Amino acid sequence: MPRYPHHLDGDGPHNPFPGIKVLERKLGHAIPHRLGSNEGLDMPHRALRERFGDAAVEHAYGYGDTEALGVRRRLAAQQGIELDTLLVDAGADSLIALSLRALVEPGNAVVATAGTYPTFGYFARGHGAEVVEVPYRQAPGVLAPDLEALAGAARRHRARLVYLANPDNPGGHLHTDADVAALRAELPDGCWLLLDEAYGDFRHDANSDSLARALPDAIRLRTLSKAHGLAGLRIGYAIAEPWVVALMMKVRIHYAVSTLTQAMAETVLDHPGETRAHIEAVKERRERLAAHLRGLGGEVLPSATNFVALRLESAEAAARVHQALLGEGKLIARPGHPDIASLLRITAVEDALAPGRLAPLEAALRAGAAPS
Repeated sequence: MPRYPHHLDGDGPHNPFPGIKVLERKLGHAIPHRLGSNEGLDMPHRALRERFGDAAVEHAYGYGDTEALGVRRRLAAQQGIELDTLLVDAGADSLIALSLRALVEPGNAVVATAGTYPTFGYFARGHGAEVVEVPYRQAPGVLAPDLEALAGAARRHRARLVYLANPDNPGGHLHTDADVAALRAELPDGCWLLLDEAYGDFRHDANSDSLARALPDAIRLRTLSKAHGLAGLRIGYAIAEPWVVALMMKVRIHYAVSTLTQAMAETVLDHPGETRAHIEAVKERRERLAAHLRGLGGEVLPSATNFVALRLESAEAAARVHQALLGEGKLIARPGHPDIASLLRITAVEDALAPGRLAPLEAALRAGAAPS
């Protein structure tokens, strides 16, 4: 069984402010007169109403539901996820930090791929963990987290946790469910798997039953930033065994997700057809963008995400293209890690396909900037 900090053993700590929504559910009736907290303030908010309208401003008065029950119920119903395996928080980034806080102690080793989503390493180092990195598996047309190397490093360093982004960020590679299960089985006793599935909605099998299940000794992270278009609202969710969710709730910021964010997320989830149409449009644009770049000689990597990643001949070539685009007010992503500094990542939005939008990159590819 994986380990976790001993101070979380037993009963508590308990959230001192579970919130009015939770209290109403326990009592079985509404509490319309909120006289003992900041939720009953009679600030008129005229300026807010003028700018955002009455409906939005009504959400400013109360704290968010600490259990985000409305969001969780919708996710459970749409994806077949067990309700008690769901935890909602302020985006996948916040869930990474929360997972580290719940499972890892300062000085513990954690393992990740060198150059993968850098926020994990940022949070892990800030938490006092020892971050062990293993290289990507690289070959022509391939940039993939090396699962055998991750498991081997976890065993050598007696790691508390292994982080895997699947689909990968920034490369776009997708490991199968069988690959992930094999990785989990190879991890040493006492080690957790933190599975970041932020781009999972763009998988070809995104609606499979296996993706709805909590995995033993693992935490799956999802977000509403990508497929649901809510990046600015900061909301995501974790899927884990109920006892792990309870453990995370012991150290979670109780009002992390605002009332307005939850209301907007519920509205988007109530219109799944719009989300499905967006996902299909992204996939179509992704293939058009990939085909365009391949036609110019670019080494475009397979992607199960909402972006296209391509590898140039060198880090210097990638840096020149990145800076040239930035100078024109066009921001694409370039990883900071030296192991994959020749990579460029472009989100599959219609703007990226506008004629001339990526002119510096197109010129570099025509001049032979792709790997030979």
